[in-house]
This record gives sequence, C-alpha cells and structure tokens, in this order.
Amino acid sequence: MARRIHALLDEYGESHQDPTNKAVHWVCVPVIVWTVMVFVYSIPQPGFMAQFGWLNWLTVVLALSLLYYVILSPTLAVGFALYAGLCYWLTVTLDASTGIPVWQIGAMVFVLAWVGQFWGHKVEGKKPSFFKDVQFLLIGPAWLLSFLYKRMGIPV
Repeated sequence: MARRIHALLDEYGESHQDPTNKAVHWVCVPVIVWTVMVFVYSIPQPGFMAQFGWLNWLTVVLALSLLYYVILSPTLAVGFALYAGLCYWLTVTLDASTGIPVWQIGAMVFVLAWVGQFWGHKVEGKKPSFFKDVQFLLIGPAWLLSFLYKRMGIPV
C-alpha cells in the first residue's frame, strides 16, 4: 500500500503547485477537516449511543477514517489521529462553553474556508482534486501531513 499513498499524494499535488494555493491549503484544509467533524458531532445520537459517553456519530466516522489512513499509511494515520483528537477536544470544549450551537460556528467557518479553497484553485488555474475523485477529500490532510513528516525525517 505504500506505493498507493505515494501515487495519491503525487496526483493530489499536481493541482497544488502554485505557492498561493499551497498556502491557502495549509490554512483551509485543517479548518475544513475540523468543521466537518463539528457537523458530524452535531448529528443527534440514537438512544443506544447515548448510553456510552464517548460513542457518537463522530467517533464512528473517525474510526472509519482512521482505518482508511491505516490501510494507506500507518504513519500518516498516527498524525491524523493526533489532529483528530485535537479537533475533537476543540469541538467538545466549544460545545460546552459557548451559548452558540457548535454546528453554527462550524458552518460560518466552513463557508469561509471553502471560499478560500476555491479562490486558491482559481489562482492555481486547476479544479480541486475531489472533483475527479471524492477520495481526495481525505488525501488533502494526508498531503499536508506528508510535508510535515518529510521535514521531520519521518517516512510516509
């Protein structure tokens, strides 16, 4: 599978060459990941999930996403798990400490981040990769992590 992750990262990188678009992605991709987590967290839990404090739709989606990353790259899965944990903590904290429903905060930020993403791709002159394959919505965070890993000397 190591070849598969490298092929996906390379293909994703083809439409992310412009320095401005790259910079936009460094801000917007992590923000979009967080906002999607907020939306999933906000889906009401069925009764059986409520019996467990930690079990909700977000933990289910995160487990499946983590499995996807483990299959592609166990190393990248560790980085994603750390980031997801931080996002989960932020989501729960905002949900408990603000008078505003967390999904409303997420919605405002989500729209702004996607405006940034599309502007970055306009500068690049290429369509976002996920128009070709929805799988690239999960490759974007891995692409950013791969740069951090390379800088730290950690193989993907």
